[in-house]
Amino acid sequence: MNKAKSTSLTPSAAAEEAKFARRVLATEARAIDGIEIGPSFHQAVAIILESSGSVVVSGLGKNGPIGQKLCATFASTGTPSHFLHPTEAMHGDLGRIQRGDVVLLLSRSGNTDETVALAAILKQDQMQVISIVANRDCKLQRLATVSLCIGEVTEACPMNLAPTASTTAMLALGDAVALAVSRRRHFGLADFQKVHPGGTLGRQLMPVTEAMRFRANENLVLIPTGLTVKEAYDGAAATTSSLRQSGALLIVDAGGALAGIFTDADLRKLFLCEGPTAWHRPIDEVMVKQPHHLKHSALVQDAVQMVREFRIDEVPVIDDNGAPVGLLDAQDLIALKVISDQ
Repeated sequence: MNKAKSTSLTPSAAAEEAKFARRVLATEARAIDGIEIGPSFHQAVAIILESSGSVVVSGLGKNGPIGQKLCATFASTGTPSHFLHPTEAMHGDLGRIQRGDVVLLLSRSGNTDETVALAAILKQDQMQVISIVANRDCKLQRLATVSLCIGEVTEACPMNLAPTASTTAMLALGDAVALAVSRRRHFGLADFQKVHPGGTLGRQLMPVTEAMRFRANENLVLIPTGLTVKEAYDGAAATTSSLRQSGALLIVDAGGALAGIFTDADLRKLFLCEGPTAWHRPIDEVMVKQPHHLKHSALVQDAVQMVREFRIDEVPVIDDNGAPVGLLDAQDLIALKVISDQ
């Protein structure tokens, strides 16, 4: 293998490399765009829906990592799944396949010896087999219960040898099957959270009320309208025992509904403009009326979107009657590691 003497590029060489990269992306996009969705696709989805076991995915070579990714897609969207290496299957791992499972076999040619041998055994055992191939006229297509075809694909590799566009197409078609199964099962956010309890995904699906530290009438005082700025801050300080103070005051009307918000940043701006006389301003005049807020049924991902979209650090959380139940601080989201502190 020849090693390049230098990794630096001239402007013209960089432009040429960018054009090459765009051709690679365009070739892989065409491979996906050329996939036909017909009766065999719906049949494959139905087979998985009707099964009582797992989806076992198998593929050799570059199809192995593609199969493992498809297992992850199935599992994360509500369909139990695991990967089986076709060679290992012939040497004792067939026991990983149980009655009621559906086996998904990947092979571009559809004639890969190890995969075909596995398909033949599965057919003999009357197992349900779905294949994804590029060539309809192949051994795997004849052995499978239903065969999905990505069609003739030109690889993105300049020599048309390295599996690139074909594996991309197989991954996309497998994802489409997994998500169609999930859609027919009405797999929703609550289901998604059950299989993603940890990590960023799980945390983003938490109810916003579980993430907020400041809760009304616990460590967050609700300020009535009609007070001066000083009276509002004095009242908040006198009735809050928590060492950690919120960065905003929530002001409520006579009925207890959210009327406005006044943040520490608002206070600083007011003092810069008016000096000490700012303490005597009515809170009703300087608060932000009709502030951006979230319902108590919202998820952390909704809060992340609001903080990013409106560049705010404090988000009031209200109940169905419009009364504040708490205040979500941007620091709460940083603590959950769903946004950066940058």
